[in-house]
Amino acid sequence: MTRRSGGAPSQRQLRVGEELRHALVRILGRGDLRDPELENVQVTVTEVSVSPDLRSATAFVVPFGGGSSDKLVKALNRAAGFFRAQFSHELKLRYVPGIHFEPDRSFDHASRIEQLLHHPRVASDLGHEAGSEAEDGDDTDDGRGA
Repeated sequence: MTRRSGGAPSQRQLRVGEELRHALVRILGRGDLRDPELENVQVTVTEVSVSPDLRSATAFVVPFGGGSSDKLVKALNRAAGFFRAQFSHELKLRYVPGIHFEPDRSFDHASRIEQLLHHPRVASDLGHEAGSEAEDGDDTDDGRGA
């Protein structure tokens, strides 16, 4: 078996990550958690990233409908042992990975980029570039048809 150096995750890592993500959603949906901070909390599990040796995983989560990601992540990390035990019952893996939770900040990042793109100065630059491309192009339709 060859090892990947750095780079993109292997197909197996991606497959195991998706299996873990689906299992997490099922476990969270059942509501078997005893932590009062996790009662009636709805969580969106956006991605589960698995280490190359498949022994540890990081789940990226967002509270459904908004709320404090940091408080949610702390509570989920306290229940990590429970999730690992549940994985052993639900998944057929040689090694059940340990799970760690992180807030998914990609939505915040995308929102920030969206704000920047709509900033008047940036929007005027983007509008100017789009207009100059149409003026410079020789492939414009002159309306005569082919």
